[in-house]
Amino acid sequence: MSPTNPQDDPDWMDTWKEHTSAFDRVKSVTMTLSEPQSAPWIAEQAAVSPNTARDHLHRLVDLGVVTATDDGGTRHYYPDPLYTRLRDIRELLEETTKQDLSEQATELKADIAAWKTEYDADSPDRLRERAAADTVSAEQAAELTRAASDWSLARYHLSLIQDAITNYDTWKSDQSSLTV
Repeated sequence: MSPTNPQDDPDWMDTWKEHTSAFDRVKSVTMTLSEPQSAPWIAEQAAVSPNTARDHLHRLVDLGVVTATDDGGTRHYYPDPLYTRLRDIRELLEETTKQDLSEQATELKADIAAWKTEYDADSPDRLRERAAADTVSAEQAAELTRAASDWSLARYHLSLIQDAITNYDTWKSDQSSLTV
């Protein structure tokens, strides 16, 4: 039986270390974080020493790719939201026409309207509140939480598309105006 976590597979880890620089491994781990993590935690995931991770994380902070916070005397790192947003918009601009963006926006708006109607709620947070209620079964809570997550992601993606459409002509003609 193969390991469920690729990092538990020594061959996978050796291959990753052989073909990826320590800097790229630290960046890769950090850019997938959904919540801030300490340098030692990132170091373990990236298969580098804590000092190496700290050096690379400081560089990523200086580059504006990663943000750092102090929590109880420990520094934690996570992807910089502005960097991530601009990277995602750039990807949309490179891969999608203005018409395609408009069609995607229409689909996302339809999805959001459907969630509002289906759950009689005005936001994903309302669904999360319902999921936490004592009267809701675990199965219902899981469904509400999943729908809230999908709704939040759709709103975020719609906001990216709206930015891309609003600035499409400027950013497509002058890629230097969208620095990432």
